[in-house]
Amino acid sequence: MIERSDYVVPYFNNHLRFDKPPLTYWAQIASYKIFGQNDFAARFPSVIAAALTALSIFAWGSRVGTARVGWWSAIIFTLSLQTFLHAKAAVADMWLVLFVTLAHWAGYELLRDRLSPPADQASNLKHQTSYWWWVFYLSLAFAFLAKGPIGWIPLLTVGLTMILLRETPVTRRFAFGRGLLLMLSIVALWGIPALIQTHGQFFVVGIGRHVIGRSLATMEGHGANSLGMYLLLLPFYFVTIFLSFFPWSIKLPWLIRKLLGEKKTGTSDPDYNANKIDNYLVIGIAIIFVIFTLVKTKLPHYTLPAFPLLALLLARRLAAENAAHFFRNCVLASASAYLAIALVVPPFVSRLFPAYQLFEESRTYLQPDMQFASVDFGEPSLVWYFRSRVHGFLVPLNNRRAADFMQSSGPRFVVLPTSIAGTLFAEHPETWKMFSIHGFNIAKGKRVDLTLVLKPE
Repeated sequence: MIERSDYVVPYFNNHLRFDKPPLTYWAQIASYKIFGQNDFAARFPSVIAAALTALSIFAWGSRVGTARVGWWSAIIFTLSLQTFLHAKAAVADMWLVLFVTLAHWAGYELLRDRLSPPADQASNLKHQTSYWWWVFYLSLAFAFLAKGPIGWIPLLTVGLTMILLRETPVTRRFAFGRGLLLMLSIVALWGIPALIQTHGQFFVVGIGRHVIGRSLATMEGHGANSLGMYLLLLPFYFVTIFLSFFPWSIKLPWLIRKLLGEKKTGTSDPDYNANKIDNYLVIGIAIIFVIFTLVKTKLPHYTLPAFPLLALLLARRLAAENAAHFFRNCVLASASAYLAIALVVPPFVSRLFPAYQLFEESRTYLQPDMQFASVDFGEPSLVWYFRSRVHGFLVPLNNRRAADFMQSSGPRFVVLPTSIAGTLFAEHPETWKMFSIHGFNIAKGKRVDLTLVLKPE
């Protein structure tokens, strides 16, 4: 996008990229302007989004409880394993989580007088309907720009809450007609130019393949194609949550028992109104889990937008039980473990990444005018690392074309399996360079042996 001076339509390796709307790319562009084009700059926007999410949870938690609830909920979210992994990844998920959280918070504020205890309604925390209306719909718009229609989940949360808690009279407060028009207008400021430039393909592929396609079929091997495996994987997120939400997930069975026990409480219970807040949080969590349970393509981080709600729900119950000892132990153990992992693991793990290893081995021989290609290895990291030195684009080839590619004029290199390189280039000119590595392709979950064959001139 920077090279093209086109900030509307995302490209990757000189091809249109319809996978995601551009909000994350815009944030990365801003980061590149400040820090240069490097790994840190690519990841930094996710750090900012995660930090803002934690601050939002702290503020929301303080409003639905005490300052302790605010602090605990923000810390629970921050020290969850999935947050630890994605808060530093160059992906769109944290921006989605931020704006979905803000929309859920704003939805709660618009329903606050119907969900909160009377004492809370009379507090100094003034309820400003107009302000929260704007926050709600602006957050929904930016959530879409982060990762598409899944960002509109808070609409379902609010709607289902009003139906189940018989609060439909407050519908007028949401002014859904005007709000949806505002939301769609903001999306259209980017969407219409994107559709015009791509002749409608951004909608056809972006929605048709990456939204509907992911729902009805597995993509990139993440999920199950057969009906039997699909049914077998239905509990997928209800199992993986114990790893994704670790270490706090060890309290989930206890939390479920507490919530189910309180469901039996009648309206005369003094905490009845307070429990309505829990109902709102549970509805939001359930909608996210049900939607992704039904979708065929499955990855553990898809339920990450539910983590802020889950953190709030757990923090409220832990604070009510005065479980400071458990909370303190979890914080110390997880923070220490994550810090150790962050300092020790990356230098060792990076040596396993094939693209990184090949780049480090060959970087002194790379030239800006080089052409490059690959055989049976097309991971995005290959483009990311080598295009920091080479102006050309990655060309995917088959075995037969690799030899012809290297015989063409001009400096160039090809990345291919070592076994194939040994056959195709057994008798290469002395001026050519060959770099072989052993690594692990995390995306495919398999070990790879690769060789980079480089022709300097």
